[in-house]
Amino acid sequence: MKKLLRNTMVASAMAVCFNTQVVAAEFINVLTGGTSGIYYPLGVALSQIYAKAMPDAKTAVQATKASIENLNLLQAGRGEVGISLGDSFSDAYKGDPDAGFKAPLDKLRTITALYPNYIHFVAAADSGIKSFADIKGKRISVGAPKSGTQLNSQKILEAAGISYKDFSKVEYLSYAESVELMKNRQLDVTLLSSGAGVAALRDLATSQKVVFLTIPADIVTKINDAAYQVGVIPANTYEGQTADVQTIMVQNFLVTHSGVSTETVYKMTKSMFENLDQMVAAHSAAKGIQKENAIKSLPAPLHAGAEKYYREIGLLK
Repeated sequence: MKKLLRNTMVASAMAVCFNTQVVAAEFINVLTGGTSGIYYPLGVALSQIYAKAMPDAKTAVQATKASIENLNLLQAGRGEVGISLGDSFSDAYKGDPDAGFKAPLDKLRTITALYPNYIHFVAAADSGIKSFADIKGKRISVGAPKSGTQLNSQKILEAAGISYKDFSKVEYLSYAESVELMKNRQLDVTLLSSGAGVAALRDLATSQKVVFLTIPADIVTKINDAAYQVGVIPANTYEGQTADVQTIMVQNFLVTHSGVSTETVYKMTKSMFENLDQMVAAHSAAKGIQKENAIKSLPAPLHAGAEKYYREIGLLK
């Protein structure tokens, strides 16, 4: 009798362990960015889409420092899906030490290309900054430490022949913190890498007069990175911005890792593309998500689940 009871207890323990593994496999943590950026509202929309498509899964949204933190968390298995800038993603997968990746993050996998980020160089109207060349000697915020934005600023400034030593003050701040210091006249210029219409800059442009700086096209050539392209922030995206602004754009990607099951990633990919209207409702930047661009210029291999969906719809043969 004791032997039978012991065997029953062992079997029950194994069943509990097995069930725990199943639940863990169905937990979807969406890694985003700061709450004042675009990654966060899109991540919330994704979690809602996933919850409906996979009712047995438990979804959560995590605010992070965006691209680089998301990539490191995914490599460590501390999230199932996240958003990242394409250059950060490429540098992470290759293990570029100059970008802060000492070893390749080889577990990363691509789900889809999303929308482009635009590099916003924004100066206070009373700072005396009229063009990109005028930023030397000024007080600047270049993005949160080790963030995708900070990596963008580093590459752009280097290509322009400008170092951090050329500024009177350099801050490493989030979008919200940068805008707050601009409002308080503690910064002259800030850099935000984001989809067009980011809330933090809408807030800044409505509270004071600012200048959106044109970035010369030759800087893209000097950067020599396929992730960087010439882009345009359309006129009237922000208060007082009455003309198109030539700048640099960098594609965003939806990223996962090799430990997430094929079926889960298949459902994540399919449900997102079938509910793009919900993504656009979360933020207009999602209008830039196009199915035909989903697998262009991938920084890392496609996850098998995403590949399954693209074969199903004929995007892959």
